[in-house]
Amino acid sequence: MDDIEDLVVGAGAPPGFRLPLSSVGVNLKKKRSDKFYQTQDSPSPKIPGTQTIYIKTFGCSHNQSDSEYMAGQLSAFGYSLSDNPQEADLWLINTCTVKSPSQSAMDTLIAKCKIAKKPLVVAGCVPQGSRDLKELEGVSIVGVQQIDRVVEVVEETLKGHEVRLLNRKTLPALDLPKVRRNKFVEILPINVGCLGACTYCKTKHARGHLGSYTIDSLVGRVKSVIADGVKEIWLSSEDTGAYGRDIGVNLPTLLNSIVSELPPDASTMLRIGMTNPPFILEHLKEIAEVLCHPCVYSFLHVPVQSGSDAVLSAMNREYTESEFRTVVDTLIELVPGMQIATDIICGFPGETNEDFAQTVSLIKKYNFPQVHISQFYPRPGTPAARMKKVPSAVVKKRSRELTSVFEAFTPYNGMEGRIERIWITEVAADGIHLVGHTKGYVQVLVVAPESMLGVSAIVKITSVGRWSVFGEVMETINHKNHKSASRKDSGEDIFSPCSNACESYECTREPEPCACCGPESCLGQTNLEEESAASRNSMFPEDLNNRYLIGWLLRKRKNHANKRVEGEIASGSKRKQEWTQGSIGEWSVVDKALLGGMLTSFFAIMALLILLGMRSLSSN
Repeated sequence: MDDIEDLVVGAGAPPGFRLPLSSVGVNLKKKRSDKFYQTQDSPSPKIPGTQTIYIKTFGCSHNQSDSEYMAGQLSAFGYSLSDNPQEADLWLINTCTVKSPSQSAMDTLIAKCKIAKKPLVVAGCVPQGSRDLKELEGVSIVGVQQIDRVVEVVEETLKGHEVRLLNRKTLPALDLPKVRRNKFVEILPINVGCLGACTYCKTKHARGHLGSYTIDSLVGRVKSVIADGVKEIWLSSEDTGAYGRDIGVNLPTLLNSIVSELPPDASTMLRIGMTNPPFILEHLKEIAEVLCHPCVYSFLHVPVQSGSDAVLSAMNREYTESEFRTVVDTLIELVPGMQIATDIICGFPGETNEDFAQTVSLIKKYNFPQVHISQFYPRPGTPAARMKKVPSAVVKKRSRELTSVFEAFTPYNGMEGRIERIWITEVAADGIHLVGHTKGYVQVLVVAPESMLGVSAIVKITSVGRWSVFGEVMETINHKNHKSASRKDSGEDIFSPCSNACESYECTREPEPCACCGPESCLGQTNLEEESAASRNSMFPEDLNNRYLIGWLLRKRKNHANKRVEGEIASGSKRKQEWTQGSIGEWSVVDKALLGGMLTSFFAIMALLILLGMRSLSSN
């Protein structure tokens, strides 16, 4: 096996660096709009830099960002990118080591690649944390902190060399070329690694100790992606709350610096990534203040893993169940409309029935809208792998029980009829609906043209489901430069910076004066909803049907169709639905009979009234 450092010695410029990155533009030719990566026609594979690359990503959003950076560099150097492995000249697999199923899927894909006799590069946490795996024999590897050299690794692999680049160095630059999976969403890694030492975690072996990007570099990246038209920025890391402790700063300082650069009309939103309880405990009020900001989603992912202090201690999670409750209670109290997601591991070694019951009790107390439930998987080389395991049948039973408890929640009941501002960023799996999110990051499905992607809109929630809600677009929000001096000259109100928007303005029936915060962000939300209910009937004539039986029947049929669509979207179905907004859907015999009876009665009454009128006239 050759090492890449030896391969390029004495050869002048490394093969992957024929041109400076800044001088190469990414100009991809679209093949299909719904593809992950866009493709180009590929010339002869014998010419370096002209081959087609298939990229497959497993794992978290940080891994997704790494893949987007690697795709960007390969595209910048002329490589085509395809989501069809058969037409590719080389496969690049970005791996995840968190769970056994993810690594098993990686093993299967590697085996398929070898059978297809395709050159292969494996990236991500698996090779970085377990470089001596049998499955990785004869395979080129690029480490998690060497993604900025992926072009070198690919070129040498295509020449027939096996190369490995795993030694850690400084963090990859944030301004590398990037091909985003969703052009409206920037996944921004703020740090790598963590300060924890959880007994079950293999990721620490791969990502290592905490390494934070500087505030200046992150703010610079934010400015750049906003200029590119990005509408959501996701801060990502193995533990967002630990940010900056290695360089003498903290998360609130970073968040305030980023928020100050967001457009004051809230056309670009910030989503804060997963944070473990120990570090956010120190900054709860500061974090809550940022989450209240109109340009920041009121949503946070805070893993608890177990409701039992005994299990948390065995996991070495460095907090108690009571401290987790403090985090949740404080955020719910201080942040209007706060939504919190959490994680649970079922069947951790030593977990008793009583421990599990405490976990169930915790989940029931808060009715979390999102709970990621996993069975315990022993990861090789971790302390937990050597602990006495809970029988697999018991683990599965507990997982099913907790899943049943969670799926019985109805977190979005009460939202029907509300007026919300949403940010629309993607097409749903059914290919019909667009997906938007409220400030609380509730998923809203709307029927609208794809031209509304990247747009913010005011919607009326028409029905709710288990995993999302359905809405009707009332009007879109036109984003303007509210700092323009010309508005002042024209006598119009000038908006203050976004951070003070909700303190400086009252929401009115017109969304534009409140474009900075949206109806759901303002203190006058209840008044807005009450006023809208009375004032918007002229805009929506169908609401007049609410007092009539036919209107009721139509709404019931529509809600039924919504639930069916939501179920198919939640299950990942990509089958097109014969459904459009406002349609009646499939009518049962009872429905047809009921409607027919009502129409018959209506015409009979009308005929009787006409007959009585004619008799009255003839008698006169």
